[in-house]
Amino acid sequence: MHVTVRLNNLRITARKSRQVADLVRGKTVTQAKMLLEFTVRRPSEPILKLLNSAVATATHDLKMNESELYISRLTVDEGPILKRMFPMSRGRGYPIMKRTSHITLVLSDKSGPQLPSKPEKENKKQPKEQPKEKLVAGKKPRKTNSKKVT
Repeated sequence: MHVTVRLNNLRITARKSRQVADLVRGKTVTQAKMLLEFTVRRPSEPILKLLNSAVATATHDLKMNESELYISRLTVDEGPILKRMFPMSRGRGYPIMKRTSHITLVLSDKSGPQLPSKPEKENKKQPKEQPKEKLVAGKKPRKTNSKKVT
């Protein structure tokens, strides 16, 4: 059984929110709550509220046990950007980008089926071939002429 909750238009950049999300991804609910309570980063408070909301939904609506829940998926995506201008001298204006983020949290119980993870991309590039001659640092390779002039 899975419980999905979303937090949209959080006025914190996605890059900063991902740092906190990486701390708790894959942890049990009790471990995640402890980590988020003592994390000093600004996104930890909204993520903790989102986690508490998901746990309340799971225990109240779906009658799941809180001790068996863990964070199976936690994604932070970019939201809309609020564009503002900062007035400067000589009639200029510098742009200010106020970035937002969307956070999606999925709780699962340990006894239920696992969520499919995202397939990893295969590296299709072949490794480069090694050069035939070894280069000595600071020296250029010699040019060889096939014809000798006498």
